[in-house]
Amino acid sequence: MNMHSPAKARVAVAPAASPDGGHAWFILLSCFLVFGLTFGVIKAFGVFYVEIHQSFETTATGTSWITSIAVATIHVVAPVASALSARFSHRSVAMMGGLICSVGVVSGAFARNLIELYLTVGFLNGLGYAMTWTPTVTMLGLYFERRRPMANAVASAGECILTFVLTPLFQLLIDSYSWRGALLILGALQFNLCVCGMLLRPLKATCEVNTAEEGLPQWPPKDYSEQSKTSCANAESTRKSDLRIKVLKYVDFTLISNPQFMVYSMFGFFAALGFFAPALFLVPYARSKGVEEYQAAALMSISAALDLFGRVFFGWLANLRLVETERQLTATVFLLGTVLLLCPLASSFSQLAAFSAVYGLVYGATVSIHITVLAEIVGVNRFGSALGFFMLIRSSGGLLGPPIAGFFIDKMSDYGTGFLMAGVSLIVSAIFLLLLHHTNRKGQGSTSKNTDMH
Repeated sequence: MNMHSPAKARVAVAPAASPDGGHAWFILLSCFLVFGLTFGVIKAFGVFYVEIHQSFETTATGTSWITSIAVATIHVVAPVASALSARFSHRSVAMMGGLICSVGVVSGAFARNLIELYLTVGFLNGLGYAMTWTPTVTMLGLYFERRRPMANAVASAGECILTFVLTPLFQLLIDSYSWRGALLILGALQFNLCVCGMLLRPLKATCEVNTAEEGLPQWPPKDYSEQSKTSCANAESTRKSDLRIKVLKYVDFTLISNPQFMVYSMFGFFAALGFFAPALFLVPYARSKGVEEYQAAALMSISAALDLFGRVFFGWLANLRLVETERQLTATVFLLGTVLLLCPLASSFSQLAAFSAVYGLVYGATVSIHITVLAEIVGVNRFGSALGFFMLIRSSGGLLGPPIAGFFIDKMSDYGTGFLMAGVSLIVSAIFLLLLHHTNRKGQGSTSKNTDMH
């Protein structure tokens, strides 16, 4: 008996070169719809905001917690969803998430108070979003390499198109069936997330390692998998190294020691403070300025249309590699913060329409590449775990952003102050991108110096 024969268990991992074609286009379609039925719904939910605010006679802060809890839950659960996808499969986790979303929103239609809305449309819906969005975006990163910036931009465009369609549709449904009836229809619509999950076919490349999990990214990373093969061949693997490899396959905790990743995560935290408040308060702000309800809803559609153009155009621009995506992201985040600071100057429908167009364009330019930058920082082999950790660190920003904006709105009795808070947060986040650029240059300088010494 040969004691040095390698272990026979096989594990599916990302191939050396992502396919960039074939079934990758179905993954892109799935991700497109997932973006629309998750973050697109969150952005269009501002139409429900006014009705729920009036129905329960609550404050702006109280109502804003619904969206805030959903956003925070997405971020907090993302690492768990990433680990579950590695343990079971991206497909099964995404389908379960779609079912949870549907149940959460339908249950919210029968809520008797805000607390029940927090638990259903807030927590349960956010839980389902995380379990659907995280594995789908991870699979997109595995299936695309050369066209990854463009693929991310096109997929995220689903958020814009669904926001454009859903905002006036939600207003029509609310007028016809009340906000409760509209939530029932939304719950049925979100059941389609299960269909999106069915499209997540795992990659088929395999290698011999200690355990077998189908549909995984290359976990453990290359250096660990090589160590695993050597240990297996020599029959000398220790219990400690086996445990480390098993843990790293699901959660790569070594990312915490990556300074570039941690700086980028701080960017994500402050950006999340300002990302979600504007979409939530744009319709109420317009209504407070005397704009009629369908015109106010149209502002979100205008924003979504330009958001779509911004994502596709700037995603295409990033794909050309004319400038570093990191620098492109820094410029757009600074501009986005500035645009939000100028919002309170708009009062008429035409002025608000102009703001919505510019805001949508710059927002699209920002979100089209921020996931691409994350993949470039950590590498595709660690992308699944990095995405989960990044979302976790961003969670507190997503949780606190809308309520903080709502607090200022309640104190100042002016929805415009919510946009000021969001603008300041985004400019602070851009400062961390500048710090990231400095950190990268310092690292490159050290590498170059060491090379010269040799």
